[in-house]
Amino acid sequence: MPTLVLDDYRQLIDLDRPFRPTADPAPPERFEELIAEITGDRTRDRQTLRSMLTVREPGALMPSGQRPLDALLGGERSLRPTVDVRTLPTADGTRVLWRGDITTLRADAIVNAANSALLGCFQPSHRCVDNVIHAVAGPRLREDCHTIMSAQGGPEPTGGAKVTRGYHLPARYVLHTVGPIVDGSLSAGHAAALASSYRSCLDLAAEVGDIRTVAFCSISTGLFGFPKAPAARIALDTTAAWLDEHPGVLDRVVFDAFSPDDLAVYEEAL
Repeated sequence: MPTLVLDDYRQLIDLDRPFRPTADPAPPERFEELIAEITGDRTRDRQTLRSMLTVREPGALMPSGQRPLDALLGGERSLRPTVDVRTLPTADGTRVLWRGDITTLRADAIVNAANSALLGCFQPSHRCVDNVIHAVAGPRLREDCHTIMSAQGGPEPTGGAKVTRGYHLPARYVLHTVGPIVDGSLSAGHAAALASSYRSCLDLAAEVGDIRTVAFCSISTGLFGFPKAPAARIALDTTAAWLDEHPGVLDRVVFDAFSPDDLAVYEEAL
């Protein structure tokens, strides 16, 4: 089954239109009121709302729900410390190793390790990067992914990538890629598929046109089972080769090592 290229879905999701929330960020003292307005229940807390949004099927919210949700998500973003990737020291002039929460990075694009349905994780409170990114960005992210996948008419292949806006994230765009699942021994096919995920994201970032900084999560090294040490080497080798082939296209490529183990593996690989 053929997959969509950027020109096939760019206008479908208004990719080039800057995101404008329907309400200004709310102060913290209004958060409980907004949660009650969104859920229709004053006994609900923020974790309950997050779980409700995690399991919610894709689709636009009614304006009566979208405005308070935008106010809440915008208010939470204003309280969350952000890091401008252009201020981070580089290992070689372009590539950066950084440890932290990828949803706090002010980059032109961050990379989401998605599943083949590309709709996010539907498990409440799950700490996978897919779930975390969707929770911070808000439900428009799932809606855009659903629009793309409906037009494509089938799952996203392993090693492929799609792009959406980032909505309430500090990053303007999200690059969604499907890494390989390793269940058993690591093979050359797994390595090739992971390298394809990195190249697909970089190619797509260059094609969008106004992406100069990209932050990668550690694709496939969580529940997908790819061993961390070879994954780090593939990430570094693939991006180094791509940057050599495309000089001047990107200013920063960040590798976000979320855990101490991830950081140690990347440091050794570097």
